[in-house]
Amino acid sequence: MIRFGVLGAARITPAALIYPCMNEPLAHISVIAARDRDKANAFATAHHIRTVCDSYLDVVSHEKINALYNPLHIPAHHPWTIAALNAGKHVLCEKSLACNADEAREMNQLAKDQGLVLMDAFHYRYHPLFARMKNIIASGELGTIASIDAAFHIPVTDPDDIRMNYHLGGGVTMDIGCYPISWVRHLADTEPTVVSATAEVGPPQVDLFLETKMEAGNIAITTSADMRASVSFKAEVTVKGSRGEMRVDNVIAPQMGHLLTLNVGGQTSHETVDRRPTYAYQLDAFIAAVEKDEPLWTDGNDAVAQMTVIDRCYEAAGLPIRGLEL
Repeated sequence: MIRFGVLGAARITPAALIYPCMNEPLAHISVIAARDRDKANAFATAHHIRTVCDSYLDVVSHEKINALYNPLHIPAHHPWTIAALNAGKHVLCEKSLACNADEAREMNQLAKDQGLVLMDAFHYRYHPLFARMKNIIASGELGTIASIDAAFHIPVTDPDDIRMNYHLGGGVTMDIGCYPISWVRHLADTEPTVVSATAEVGPPQVDLFLETKMEAGNIAITTSADMRASVSFKAEVTVKGSRGEMRVDNVIAPQMGHLLTLNVGGQTSHETVDRRPTYAYQLDAFIAAVEKDEPLWTDGNDAVAQMTVIDRCYEAAGLPIRGLEL
C-alpha cells in the first residue's frame, strides 16, 4: 500500500495524484502541508486528506507515509526530495526534477544508496499512445528514421507567474519545454547532442521561447517550446522516415483528445487509443516500482540524462543553467 504525503497545495495535485488515487485501492494520500496552514486545511477538506501538518519537514518525516509527492516550485524539488529520501520515503517528483544535472545526480545517487524509488513525473511516457508511437518506429513501418520534430506551446499571460522568475527555476525550457526534449529523447532511444539553441528572453535570463537543433546518430531533431502570451496551444510530434511519416497531436494529454496520423506509401490512416488519463498510468508504474521493483522509464537515471540535455540547451542559447547564483 502506497501512503503518500503531499507538499503544498499545488494546482496540479488533483489531476496528477488525487484523482488517480481515488480509483486505485493500492494508493492513498494520508498527509499534506502547505506554507499557508489555512490553505492546507481547505485543500485537505476538499480532497478528504485526513492529516494536515505544520511544515514540510513534518510531512517527510511522518510515520503514516512511505512515499512523497513533490509538486513544489523547481528549486524546492532537490532539498525536499533529498529530505524525503533520507527519511526513507519513495518520491514521485514533478518535472523538471531539479534545477540542473548536478542536483539530479545527487538525488539519483541517494535514491540508489537508500534503495528507494525516485520517479520523474513525465506521465505521458506511460500512456498507450506513446507506447504506440514507439512501436511504430520500432516496427520499421516508417523505414529509417531521418528526423523528429517536437513542439509544445502554451501561452502564459501573468507577468508575476513563477515561470517568469529565474531564481524560482523559471523559463519555458524548465516548464513545458522539458516535454518535447523528453519526447525526442525517448523516441530516438539515444541521448541527443545539442547542436544549437535560440531563445527569446523576457524577464532577465528567462526564456519565453526556445528552439533547439539536435542530433541523435543520423536523426536530425528539432524542438520548440513557447510560452509567449500570443502563442496558441500546440503539443505535437512529427517523425519522418525513408518510407513514411507519423504525426501525433496532443502527446501531452491524450485523455483530452488526440490523433495519430500515419502516411506510409501514399496511404494515410488515423488512430486513437485509450483515453484513460496519463496520470493514472503513471501511478500504476509508480506502484509497480515500489511494490514489485519494476523498472521505470523516467527514473533517476533518465532524469539525469534529461537535465543534462536541458543544461546543454541553455548553454547553447547563451543562458545560464538554472540554480546558479547570478
